[in-house]
Amino acid sequence: MAAPQQSAPHLLIVDDDERIRGLLQKFLMRSGFLVTSARDAAHARRLLDGLEFNLIVLDVMMPGEDGLSLTRELRKRMATPILLLTARGETRDRIEGLEAGADDYLAKPFEPKELLLRINAILRRVPQEAQTGPKYLHLGPLRYDRDRGELWQGESPVRLTATESALMRIFAAHAGSVVSRADLIDELGRERGAGAEEGGGDRAVDVQITRLRRKIEPDPREPRFLQTVRGAGYMLAPD
Repeated sequence: MAAPQQSAPHLLIVDDDERIRGLLQKFLMRSGFLVTSARDAAHARRLLDGLEFNLIVLDVMMPGEDGLSLTRELRKRMATPILLLTARGETRDRIEGLEAGADDYLAKPFEPKELLLRINAILRRVPQEAQTGPKYLHLGPLRYDRDRGELWQGESPVRLTATESALMRIFAAHAGSVVSRADLIDELGRERGAGAEEGGGDRAVDVQITRLRRKIEPDPREPRFLQTVRGAGYMLAPD
């Protein structure tokens, strides 16, 4: 399966209902989005600490911490747009959601097409500079600076070759999603000067992945962060 294009908006779906999560994820992926899902507020927080999202679709009625509480907490530290989903469609509930910091509010049950229209409307009106996420991706004791394209261990930089740096930029842009070998080869070819030192091809990419794992994995033979997805490609899975 080919990796989604880097320009595709990345959505986070947070819902305790596994069936609904799965249906929304499939529908939105077919509509051209990158989609990651979380089963509750705690799971969503872990994903938000390591990945960048353009919009959060958040169920209000969840066990434990509910969607309104999570919305209020997130608004203290990020401006990522939030669309609330709830079985309660009364005006006062809508107002409560908007006061918590949500950008829109959709009552269940709803037509998937309406959800898609609302998501696209929010993304059109939200300034691009507000759609930002964490500056760093954390890989155990390492941190990757997304803006500068640098890998650090504490105060010490981790030296990367040009191809390793290019791979990290590609994987960081698609963190949490599978990137196929074919897409890696294509994107490496577009990186300025990257990939030229060892050439292209599946085998060359596999060799570079092995070298990169030696620098980011506690045990390169059992990769934790740069995972192989059998038959599909590779995926960067930060903390």
